Amino acid sequence: MDSIPNGIPRQLSRAWLWLGLAALIGSGLLAILLVFSRTPGFQDFFPLRNFFRSALIVHVDLSVAIWFMALAALLWSTVGGTRLALLSRAGLWLAALGTVLMTVSPFFPDAQPLLNNYIPVLQHPVFYASLVLCGAGFGLVLVRALITGQALASPLHLGLWLGALAGALAWFCFAASWIALPTATDHVYFERLFWAGGHTLQFQHALLMLVAWFWMARELALLPRQASAAHGALFVLAALPLLVAPYLVLTTAAGSPEQMGGFAKLMIYGHMAMLPLMALIVPALWRGRGLADPVKSALWASFVLFTVGGVLGHMIQGVNVVIPAHYHGSIVGVTLAFMGMAYVLLPQLGYRAVEGGLARWQPYVYGGGQLLHILGLAWSGGYGVQRKVAGAEQVLTSLPQKIGMGMMGLGGFIAIIGGLLFVVVCLKAMRGKAR
Repeated sequence: MDSIPNGIPRQLSRAWLWLGLAALIGSGLLAILLVFSRTPGFQDFFPLRNFFRSALIVHVDLSVAIWFMALAALLWSTVGGTRLALLSRAGLWLAALGTVLMTVSPFFPDAQPLLNNYIPVLQHPVFYASLVLCGAGFGLVLVRALITGQALASPLHLGLWLGALAGALAWFCFAASWIALPTATDHVYFERLFWAGGHTLQFQHALLMLVAWFWMARELALLPRQASAAHGALFVLAALPLLVAPYLVLTTAAGSPEQMGGFAKLMIYGHMAMLPLMALIVPALWRGRGLADPVKSALWASFVLFTVGGVLGHMIQGVNVVIPAHYHGSIVGVTLAFMGMAYVLLPQLGYRAVEGGLARWQPYVYGGGQLLHILGLAWSGGYGVQRKVAGAEQVLTSLPQKIGMGMMGLGGFIAIIGGLLFVVVCLKAMRGKAR
């Protein structure tokens, strides 16, 4: 990839990076409040009913949905040129306003939390407004990415365009489910509403993660900067399972067992089409300057976490905490790839390059904590600990169960520190006037 041109591409890219960091900061602040809201002596300062679950929902949405889409918009902006910049600007303002509303929504006393999959929801008009604004904003970005994406310029451009196509298909699935389902505000409604689109959106994240791996490897001179046509063909192969998504939406009833089961199978088996691209990146992991570069650290950590998450996905039996172990591994693999891309792009956006031990170790602190977290969950799931329960509801009766959940808690704490370190490293590089 060439350096990001000054002017509109760089301005838009900077703005999307700032939105992504703001979402992580908001998510981190809510995580701190989550801890205090359950701590004796502090919990009396949080009298809002359901505050813990409400803050947890918004913490998840900010750290996954908003962060992922903002970094996706950043990647598309780097290659989007100056065409249709108004769409991206409008999308940015809508998404930013939606992010602000989402961040404050847990503090409304009548907000009722629903722990549905993919995009957990608060039953409150402010939260609903935030979803509409963010959905509209990121939808505009997807339209621009599809129109301005230079799919034939290089395999990485093709990968970016296919990621946008996956996102557009996800928006189509969301819209089709919204039109087909009778309007309601309960858990079952939102579970069905976000099921098809949520599964499809994971292909966008995974495809962009693969783009980030190859981009980072080439920046580190671990792979030739000019990719072969075979790489482009493998990106197409990785995206081919997406053809199943519109077929399922058009041939099965929204939220039906047939549709939900079909998308679950698409998730399990469809991502296996990415294995050839994953295999190509393996040799690059062992080349270069060892683990001394922050970008190399992020590449390594991302590959390990995503691989572990994928393996755990094929070990799921029953409804237990192996399920969140699987998707936490996969999600964190994407997050680490985007962190690495932020490190790559900061100097290209006119900021200082990240350097020093703090930057080098940040991916390992975050990734290592998350690895301990998901291994603890996987261990506990093997001993029957159920998902979506907490506290006494977990019924931890055996020593192995307690050890596993203890690993989970310690890993989560370490991961929070790693996430905060990423924000610190980026803000340090972005301090002062950008060039």
